[in-house]
Amino acid sequence: MKNNVLVIGAGITGIEASLLLAGSGRKVFLVEKTSMIGGNLVKYEEVFPNMECSTCMLAPKQQDVLQNPNIELLTMADVVEISGNAGNFKVKVDVQADYVSAADCIGCGACYDPCPVSIPNEFEEKLSERKAIFVPCPGALPNVPVIDKAQCLRFAKGEECTLCQESCMFEAIDYNKQDRQIELEVSAIVVCTGFQMFDPVSNTKYGLGEIPVVYSEMQFERLFASNGPTLGELKLRNDTTPKKIVVIHDVGKEVLGYNSPVASMYPVKFLRYLTHKLESAEIISLFDDMFIPGKNYQAFFNEALKPNIHFERYDDVSVEAKGEGALVKYIADGSEKSVEADMVILSSTLVPRTGAPELAEMLGIEMAESGFFKSNRNGLAPVATSREGIFVAGCAEGAKDIAHSVEQASAAVGLVLSIIGNEIAV
Repeated sequence: MKNNVLVIGAGITGIEASLLLAGSGRKVFLVEKTSMIGGNLVKYEEVFPNMECSTCMLAPKQQDVLQNPNIELLTMADVVEISGNAGNFKVKVDVQADYVSAADCIGCGACYDPCPVSIPNEFEEKLSERKAIFVPCPGALPNVPVIDKAQCLRFAKGEECTLCQESCMFEAIDYNKQDRQIELEVSAIVVCTGFQMFDPVSNTKYGLGEIPVVYSEMQFERLFASNGPTLGELKLRNDTTPKKIVVIHDVGKEVLGYNSPVASMYPVKFLRYLTHKLESAEIISLFDDMFIPGKNYQAFFNEALKPNIHFERYDDVSVEAKGEGALVKYIADGSEKSVEADMVILSSTLVPRTGAPELAEMLGIEMAESGFFKSNRNGLAPVATSREGIFVAGCAEGAKDIAHSVEQASAAVGLVLSIIGNEIAV
């Protein structure tokens, strides 16, 4: 038990922390709410500021997690209770039934087509459809489908549907499995729950969800991604290629009251994407603030300074439907301006994951005014929380890029090992 560590969240930060801890001989319980590991990074084609291939960066680490004997991965799982103290935490985890056996399934996908249910795929930002038995996207790991009980005719409506089971020649599907609760004993906990983007749907001035040519940042990421619904071909919902595009930075700042350097630089990646795929397109970049943190980001930003990209600072902005496109109205330097576009991309501010306050209460740790988990106990440890033995890393602690998230994972592991000591699991 003295060697056991709980890591909550299997994004890139949780993966990095788990691999470092496992490499030191510690037993790691890696708990993930969804059916796959990799977090938001799976949705990206490239990551800034160096524009590395995200799959090339992530896939080897995902495989290492799946094959590491010191890591016990619990997907479709939630931490529901924590008691005890540093060095002696007791944790209860609810794990949803895995109706598809990872040991028997080969990931062939033969069970998808027979399923009569078809609904919008949340992972693909509702740009494509999925079945009630599914994997979120091509290349998802573990490559084992899950059954969405809320949509499955058998579980949700009590119908005697067995079509997916009948289609599996490996007999990997068992409807009789049950949800379970397991109890863990761990010495330390690392919280790596990551982030989500501010959702501007409730603010009608942006037109997201109402105007077809308005896309969120994650929808645009999936349009550009080679494993996305269009296989990387930049096509609008009406199957046309955009020629005039407006990118609106800092969406949500007026509601949240804060922004961050990483959120400021995030839409600059979109500008580079667009010039790569659509060399002749006219692009207008509307920004409120522009943070350029350090030399790597300055070079990254400079690459976006192209003749077909026009930057302008706005004080207020709104989007209206106009024909098959959109009319973007904004105030700049005290003057009212407008521009027509056939594609509008909203780049929002990073916010904490849904459920962060409830998790903080369960863990007994403080939260910052921004809603992220509070760190820097006594001003000495930027990954330590207000409770001894519990640490926070990556975007669970605040908005940051991948490099800084991985750095915090390493820092958290260092402090965990200082608690656990030198005993190595046998």
